[in-house]
Amino acid sequence: MPADLIITHARGLTMDDAGPRCEAIAIRGNEILALGDNASMLAHRAKHTRVIDAQGATVMPGFNESHLHIFMGAGELDNLDLSGVYGFEKLKAAILGFARQRPELKLVYANQVSYSVFDPVILPTRHDLDRIIADRPFAMMCYDHHTVFANTRALELAGVLRGADVPLGSEIVMGADGLATGELREPGAFRYILALTPTGGRDTLGFTEAAEPTPAPTAAQRVTDRAVLLRGLKHCASFGITSMHNMDGNFYTLELLKEIEEAGDFVARCQSPFHFKNFFGVERLEDASEMHRRFIGERVSSGRVKLFMDGVLESWTALTLKDYPDKPGHFGDPNFTAAEFNAIAIEADRRGLQIDVHAIADGAVRRTLDGYEAARRANDARDSRHRIEHIEIIDPADVPRLAALGVVASLQPTHCPGPVFPPEPTTTRIRKEQLPQSYAWQTIRESGAAICFNSDWPVAPLDPMVSIHAAVTRQPLSPSQSPQRQTLWDVLKGFTAGGAYAEFMEHRKGMLKPGMLADIVVLSGDIETTGDVREMKAVVTICDGRITHQ
Repeated sequence: MPADLIITHARGLTMDDAGPRCEAIAIRGNEILALGDNASMLAHRAKHTRVIDAQGATVMPGFNESHLHIFMGAGELDNLDLSGVYGFEKLKAAILGFARQRPELKLVYANQVSYSVFDPVILPTRHDLDRIIADRPFAMMCYDHHTVFANTRALELAGVLRGADVPLGSEIVMGADGLATGELREPGAFRYILALTPTGGRDTLGFTEAAEPTPAPTAAQRVTDRAVLLRGLKHCASFGITSMHNMDGNFYTLELLKEIEEAGDFVARCQSPFHFKNFFGVERLEDASEMHRRFIGERVSSGRVKLFMDGVLESWTALTLKDYPDKPGHFGDPNFTAAEFNAIAIEADRRGLQIDVHAIADGAVRRTLDGYEAARRANDARDSRHRIEHIEIIDPADVPRLAALGVVASLQPTHCPGPVFPPEPTTTRIRKEQLPQSYAWQTIRESGAAICFNSDWPVAPLDPMVSIHAAVTRQPLSPSQSPQRQTLWDVLKGFTAGGAYAEFMEHRKGMLKPGMLADIVVLSGDIETTGDVREMKAVVTICDGRITHQ
C-alpha cells in the first residue's frame, strides 16, 4: 500500500512496551501505515511519497501537552518576561525599557516575576512599584499565575485601590491605610487588572471568570483573538506538541479553535474544559454537557470540567492538613467546601464528564479524592479517569487512593523548587515533616497510579525538554525523601502515552503503532545519548499526517 510520507534512519521510540523501537515509519493519510526497517518502509514509496531522512535522530510520538493555558499563554507572548530578574535595579531597568518600547499600552504588563524578586519573604507592594514607574499603570503576574502585583495607577484604573467584590478564595490584600497594598491573590481579584490588557481580558476570561465575553466581541476583535490563538497553537507545534489539554475554557475559546480548524489553519489538537467556578450552582454543569455535545471531534473537543480546589503555597492559599510553618493557625483558602465539591463531583460524574481538579496541597488532594469517592459510591462505577492537577504535597494515607479510584495524577516536573523556580518562598510554606511527601512523583508511580507529565504553560516554560530535564535530574527535597527522579523512558511516556490515556485516546495516539493517528515529532538528535536533553529541538512536527512545523 503506498505511503504519503516515510521517515527513515530514525532512532524511533514508539512508547509501546511491546515493541519500543523502530527504524522507519510509513504514513498514509492521517494514520501510521507501518513501522519497520528502512527497506521495508521504503517499499511503500510511490511517486507522490515524501521521504524525510531523520539522520539518526529520535523520532517519537508528538508531545501530548496535557496541562496548559493556550489562549492565556498565547496572549502573553508579547508581554515583558521577567524570568530570572531579581533585585530592584534590574527590575527597574526591565520595566522602564519595556515601557519605553510600548508607549501605546494602557497597562504596562509583565509576566513570570518571582515572589522573591526583592526578598525571599517580603512581597512587593504598590509603593515599591511606584518607585519604578508611577506615571503609567503597571502590573506584573507571578510565575504561577495566582498573584498579581500592581502599582497605584493600575489599581486606580482597575477600580480596586479601595477594594472590590471578589469570590471566595480570592483576595485584594488591603493595608492598614484602608487601601490595597498592590497584591491581588487569585483570579477573582486580579481579573480587574487583566481587563486592561490589549485583548480586554478576553484571552483570560476562561481562567478568571469562566464567562463569555460581554459585550460580544466585534468581528474585528474576533479576528484579532483568532490570530492570537493561532499564534499560540503554532508556538506549541514548534516544540513538537501535537495535542494539548487546555485547562481554562469557555465556549468562546472552543468556537475560535473550531473556526481555526474549519479555515484549514489547524496545527495541533486541543481539548478544552468547562471551567466551573465556586460561585456557580450545580445546575451550571448543564453548560458543560452542552459544551461536550457541541465539541466532540478528534481535533477540537471538550468533555471535561475543571475546578480549582485551592490556590498555591507561595501565597498561603493552598489547602493544607497542617497549618503553615510561617503562618501559624492558617490552613489555606479552599474554593469549595467538602459538601459543595461532593455534590459537583457526583453530578459531573453522573453526566459522564471527566473532572480535573487543581489541588496543590495535601488538604486539597484529600478533599478532591473524597469527592471522587463520593461520586463512585453515588453512581455506577465506570472508567472515569478523573484527574488531580499538581499534587505538590500528598499525605501518605492518600497515595494508594489514587490508583484505587482510577485517578490520573497530572504532574509538572518544573514546579518542583530548584530547576526553574527558586526554592523560596515555596519551601518556606512546607513543614519539614511534609517534605518527603512533596512532589512525590516516583512514590505516586510506584503506587500504581496513572501519570501524565506536562508544563502548565505559561506558568512554566512550554518546551518539553525543560520539563524532561527537570524530571530526570530531580534531587530530593530533604535527606529523608526517597528518590523521586524519573527515568527518561518514564517521563517521555508521561508526555505522550500518559497524556493520551488521560483523555481516553490511548487507542488513537500517544504511541507509534499501525492504525494510530500520525502525530509524530522528529528531534534534532538522539535524546537517549545527548548530554543535556535541553539541547534537543523539534525539527519536524507532524500532526494528523500533516507537517505543522519544520
